[in-house]
Parts: sequence; structure tokens; C-alpha cells
Amino acid sequence: MTLNHQEIELIDSFEQIAVDIHPTAKEGSRAVAQEIAALIKAKQAAKETCVLGLATGSTPKYLYAELVRLHKEEGLSFKNVVTFNLDEYYPIEPDALQSYNRFMKEQLFKHIDIPEGNYFVPDGTLPKEKMKAYCEEYERRIESAGGIDLQILGIGNNGHIGFNEPGASVNSHTRLVTLDNSTRLANGFEFPNMSQVPRLAITMGIGTIFKAKRVLLMAWGSHKAKIVRRAVEGHYSDQVPASLLQQHPNCRFVIDEQAAQELTRYKEPWLTGDCEWTPSLRRKAVTGLAMKLDKPILMLTDKDYNENGLNDLIVQYGSAYELNIEEFNGIRDTITGWPGGKPGAPLPKHPERSEPMPKRVLIFSPHPDDDIISMGGTFIRLHEQGHDVHVAYQTSGNIAVTDEFVLRFIDFAVGFEGMFDIDRSKSSQILDEAKAFLKIKKPSQKDTPEIRAIKGLIRRCEAKATCRYVGIKEENIHFQNLPFYETGLVEKKPMGEEDVQLTMKLLREVKPHQIFCAGDLADPHGTHKVCLDIVFEALNRLKHEAFMKDCWVWLYKGAWQEWDIHEIEMAVPMSPDQVVQKRLGIFIHQSQKDVVPFQGTDLREFWQRAEDRNANTAELYDKLGLQKYAAMEAFVRYHFM
Repeated sequence: MTLNHQEIELIDSFEQIAVDIHPTAKEGSRAVAQEIAALIKAKQAAKETCVLGLATGSTPKYLYAELVRLHKEEGLSFKNVVTFNLDEYYPIEPDALQSYNRFMKEQLFKHIDIPEGNYFVPDGTLPKEKMKAYCEEYERRIESAGGIDLQILGIGNNGHIGFNEPGASVNSHTRLVTLDNSTRLANGFEFPNMSQVPRLAITMGIGTIFKAKRVLLMAWGSHKAKIVRRAVEGHYSDQVPASLLQQHPNCRFVIDEQAAQELTRYKEPWLTGDCEWTPSLRRKAVTGLAMKLDKPILMLTDKDYNENGLNDLIVQYGSAYELNIEEFNGIRDTITGWPGGKPGAPLPKHPERSEPMPKRVLIFSPHPDDDIISMGGTFIRLHEQGHDVHVAYQTSGNIAVTDEFVLRFIDFAVGFEGMFDIDRSKSSQILDEAKAFLKIKKPSQKDTPEIRAIKGLIRRCEAKATCRYVGIKEENIHFQNLPFYETGLVEKKPMGEEDVQLTMKLLREVKPHQIFCAGDLADPHGTHKVCLDIVFEALNRLKHEAFMKDCWVWLYKGAWQEWDIHEIEMAVPMSPDQVVQKRLGIFIHQSQKDVVPFQGTDLREFWQRAEDRNANTAELYDKLGLQKYAAMEAFVRYHFM
């Protein structure tokens, strides 16, 4: 997007911090890595030490991967670099899976040539009575190194930077802090359950961060969009600690387009200068205005548009009446009870094609329950309407099964064998070994291969039972067990060539006319994003093959969020009975019922999340003046050609 001088001035009137927006997190991370590399080289040329302040969590992973690449492939040396990390959980051992000490070594330090004594991460093992002196010494070390030249930050959902929670003083220094409950919930996906998430942490203070000569704050993903807007466009307040950076003399936010969605220049670009009124932007403006004024679309007036910065639209259309009719009809046409197309009734504005009929449909489900949770009503309807439906379960989902569930099922196997006079010596041995291991298992310790295999089997059986419930043939159920997932830990490997090849093989076998994939990038574990990238890469490589010329791809969202109303291109309604039918399908996944490990910040069960989300989508359509349904599942078409 090219902006003229006047538009930049208008944006500056909203944004109180400079913001760089990149198409993706990888591209943004590469830009930050280049800036760090340039700084390191400049310091090397001047024979000076380069002092970096570093962050942890999912945000800087691409950054560290790119720095490692620059070192290995382009010879970037870190011998003159000294680093200080922002924070660490307390108490925690440095080799614990969730430790930021371990994170930094795994993600960066062990892959580059930085001297071992040149990197510092707060020590989470010291007795509490020694922490004050330790934190003061941490500050002195930063000062003796010459101060931080460039500080890298992320941003929490409540606006925290480091672990400086809302209310932190702008003059605060390195110290032991209590974590806000929202932060513990947001970081809960790293731990088996909330009771194991630390309540304390060591963090650099906001005053320490402000001493850095330059600050770059990175934010990726739609789940960061609202807090980015509050930090960048909101009032300077310690209730949103990141907003305090408005007062830093050399700070910039580096974000992707998803994290920018709530900024005025994206959400209401007509307020920041001239904009190109694409069909998508027009729908965004009209639906946004209707919801803001709590009016059905057909009730919007010329005055409503004029008073809300949308006079340009009225000038183009001549009147609100004409504009309202066009947008109302467009949204109405997204609603269909025939997600595979209505046979024998070619409708020009129908979301899907009537032919071919029946279609071969391939549903990609990142975990063994995303199919029924995210698009269960559509899944059932596609089968009932005669389509040849296949389901590909991309990962085993084994880490999301509790230890108690494993023991329950092994115990059942032992009892089953005993009941029918089957030799149960092997299953009894496995049960005894599992009990012994789980008794001494440390928090988040990797399970044994046998336990991981059993957890995967439990989830496969539940997925098969769901398919039987829907009516899917067993030969149409595909368990991919993509290798990137099989680490036994929350931390997964990046997408690999084998993942892509397995997906290409399946696509060639099925030759689908219609594909459904999870486009929900708010998944806190990142599994959905990797699974989607794998499908996209496979589709890109296969796009010239004959079967791909008649293949459409639809994206659904998972258990964490839904498409915005202006984005929806196909909405499949459900009656109250169909809502219950979907719920019963979700209940089949008993290992995910009641207590789910790594469920993120939302404590509702998955069936509750799905029902609330589907009901909310239907309610939005109703408020806009469309038909009223009990629930709706929403989809966006992906154009890969």
C-alpha cells in the first residue's frame, strides 16, 4: 500500500508510535534481523561491543531463526555481541521445558558463535531473599556493558512488555513481579495445566527498557490486533504498559497485516485519506457502520454515512438506498444450506458450483477433532447431501491427552484381555511401566514412546468414532501423523519436506473438487498455522495438475475465533436440532472433555466455544437484517491459482 504525504500525516494523527507493517510475520522478522545484523556489523567496524536486549515466547522465533541463518549462510558473527534477556519465570530450573534460559539456547545461542559468557538470562533458581540483590546486579551488568543498543520486545494480550503488567511504574527496574492472571492464562498453553504455570517472574523494568537506545516491538497475528491498537493509538497509560513506549524517543512497532487489522488505517482507512473502494472494503464499511449504529443494513441513511466519514460511498452510489440494497443482497447470497453446491440448480451468485455433483470433498483437520468442532454442521450436511467426503487428520494430537486417560485405557486393555482369556502379560507390563513412569514424571516431561503412541491411538479411535457418527466410510479416513508434530512436546518442528510430500500424495489420491482447511491462526500452539502452510505449499506445487483446475479451497476457523462478518463468503446455517447433532459429535472426543491440557486462555470446553461462536455469527446476520438462524458456520474461499 503506497501512501501519499497527506495520508501519512493523517495516519500520524492516529498512531502515536511509528509502525512498520509487513505482509507476514516471517517478512517482518527478516526486516528486524537485517537491522540487528547492520547494527552488529557497524559495531564490529568500530571495534565496539553490540549490546542487545532480547525477548522470548512465540513472537521472536522467526527472528532468531533468521539470525541463525545469517550466521550460518552469510557469515554474520556474534563474537562482539552481549545480550540481556527481558525476563524469566520464577521459580524454574534453567533446563525446564518452559524455561526462557532453555528457550534462548535452543532457539539462538547454541547455533551461533556468541561467547558463552556474553549472554545473560535472569536466574529463576535463586532463593527469594537473594532476588533483590541479584536484580540490582543485573542492572549493573547492563550498565557496565555500555547499556542496551537495541531492545527487542513482544506485547502481551493485556499490553505487558517483558513481564511488566498493567500498573507497572514507568520508573521500574529489574525485579521479581507477580504475574497477572490473564498473562498466566495466555501462557498456559506451555504447561500441562494452569496449576503448573508460575505465579511469579523476574523482569526488566519499564525504566530499564526506556534506557535502551532503540526499541523494536514485534507483534504477529490477529489476536494481537486489539492490544496493538490500544498501545499505538490509545492514551498513554500504565494500564497498557506498551503504550508508555509512546514517550520513548526511538521506538518502532514492527507488525504483520493480521496484527494491524484494528489500526484505523486498516479498520477504517477512509478516515486516514482517500482509499480505493474495493468490494471487500465497501462491505467492511457498510457492515461496520450497521453494527456501530446497531441498525439493519436496509435502515442505514445518507446521514448515517455522512456523519461517519463515508460520504465518498454515497457520492459513488447516489444514495444510501442503492448501496444498502447491493450490500444486503451480497451478504444474503453468502447463506446456503448446500455447502457442496445445489444440484440441478445453477445459481450465479451461489457460493459454490452446482457441478460436478457429487463432489469429492477433502476436509483437513489439524487435530483429530477440529473437523467436528469447527465445521461439524457442514461436515454432516456434505455427507447427507451425497458427496464423497474424506477427512485427513493431519496430526496425532497426542500431547492433548491427559496421563489419567492413558492409565484408564491401558487398564481397560488389561481387563479386556483377562475377560476373554487372552494373554495379558504384555499389556500388564505396559501398565506397570506407565504407572511407574507417570509417578515420577516431571511437569511437561516428554512421555515415553509407548505412552505417546497410546495417546495417539486414543485420539485416532475418537476420530474414527466421529466419522462413523457422521457416516463416513472407513477408507475415507486418513491419519497423516505429520512428522513436524511428533516431538512429544508443545514445541513443534517447522514444516518439513516430508510433511509436504505426504500431503501431496493424499491430494493426488483423492483428487478433490472441494477442500476445507483450518484458517484459524489464533491457535496458541501454532499447529493450525503449520498445517495450513503445509497444505498451501502442497497446493502450490500441484496447481498445474489436471485435477486442480476444478478444485476450490475453503477456509474455516477453529476453536479460538471466527471470521469477521465482512470476510465471510459462505455461511452454512444450522437449526436447533443440527446444533445438538454437532454437539453430540464433539462429545465423542471424550479425552478432550472436561479437562483439556494446553487449552489456551479460554476455559470453556470446545463444544461451548463452538456453539457460542456459531450462535454469534447467526446473531450478526440477524442484526444486519438477514434471516435468523440458531447458528451458522462460516467460510472464506482461498484462491491459490
